[in-house]
Amino acid sequence: MSPDRDAFRRSQLAIGALFLLLGFQYASWVSRIPALKARLDLGEAQIGLLLMTCGVGAAVSFPLVAVLMRRVGSRLLSVLSALALGVVLLALSVVPDYPLTLLVLFCDGVAVGCLNVAMNAQGAALEARYRRTTMSRLHATFSAGSLLAALLASGVTAVTDGLLAHFGVAAALLAVLVVAARPGLLVDEADADEAKTDEAKAAEPAPSGRKARRRFALPVAATLWMGLAMVFGTVTEGAMNDWSALYLKDVVDAGAGLAPMGIAVVSVMMVLARIFADGWRTRFGDGRIVRTGSLLAGAGLALALLVGGVVPTLLGFACVGLGVAAVTPCVYVAAARQGSDALSLVAAMGTTGLLAGPAVIGFIADATSLVWGMAAVAASAAIVSLCALRIGWPAPEPRTGPGADLAAGPA
Repeated sequence: MSPDRDAFRRSQLAIGALFLLLGFQYASWVSRIPALKARLDLGEAQIGLLLMTCGVGAAVSFPLVAVLMRRVGSRLLSVLSALALGVVLLALSVVPDYPLTLLVLFCDGVAVGCLNVAMNAQGAALEARYRRTTMSRLHATFSAGSLLAALLASGVTAVTDGLLAHFGVAAALLAVLVVAARPGLLVDEADADEAKTDEAKAAEPAPSGRKARRRFALPVAATLWMGLAMVFGTVTEGAMNDWSALYLKDVVDAGAGLAPMGIAVVSVMMVLARIFADGWRTRFGDGRIVRTGSLLAGAGLALALLVGGVVPTLLGFACVGLGVAAVTPCVYVAAARQGSDALSLVAAMGTTGLLAGPAVIGFIADATSLVWGMAAVAASAAIVSLCALRIGWPAPEPRTGPGADLAAGPA
């Protein structure tokens, strides 16, 4: 294995561990919501507010994340936010009342926002450094982390119902992942500047007062189009997870055993598509993948709504999973090329779409019907394609020269 290939693998595994960690942490505490509900004697509305508070924390973290990305860089921010997520799990296992639980989950949302931006910045930097697509596979490991968390929750609850035992084991595993991943994370500009010797810094020309300060700049039009693409992409993704089972049961009259298959079909197609999407990106380019995929998602779902029936509906849901799988990885890469501020803003807009989208679909369904609510999901996917037309995607680069063998191999 060549030195470049070995270095790429090492960093790919380290950054993939961050994605897996985020999926693992989120699924760990969400899987124990019934236990939290019973221990704190909560109602359904209070549980909904808990979930909303976590999302609000992630959505409003944008100003903090933008500052931290400039000050400490994505490498250190990844480590710190990942460790914070482990502390959140431990706090949730012992928090005594509902108000403190809300505070803990707000902090969880902020830490999620920080790690989300930092790990995607690391993934984009990996692609840029080695000129090789890998972001879609990194996003696929998030789902793997969720699966591992579900298995752990099942195993621990078979032995004990205690949250402290479960979250203690989960937090320890998170710490192990962070320690194992840290050496392979990429050194970015902020870290590189800290690593310079005093002599090297002294030899550099001193920047003038105003230019030495990096201030937040208003987003350019391209960044706003990326943010809109992310919003409607996450609306599509989140609404399918929240409403597909109910649509199958209430509209298509699927049996109780088939209703959960909507989520399963979407999830499986997304994971499979993300495994292969990096190869498609290399061959066709990110812009074509986003435009074609979002059109497939919108058209497939719209056709399923018109035809009706269990099989056509599941096929339409499969089109959504396949079509939107590469949207967020590609948009994250495009935003990272614009800088940390753009990446932070786009990530915050994506969180907002994921948070608000399912609720908006619910309002539409309540005012009209769930069919029209799902039609809004199809429209959201189509809007992603329109937004993608306004984004300056880089053309796929020919794989030639010294790095050609690195680009050709499987990830």
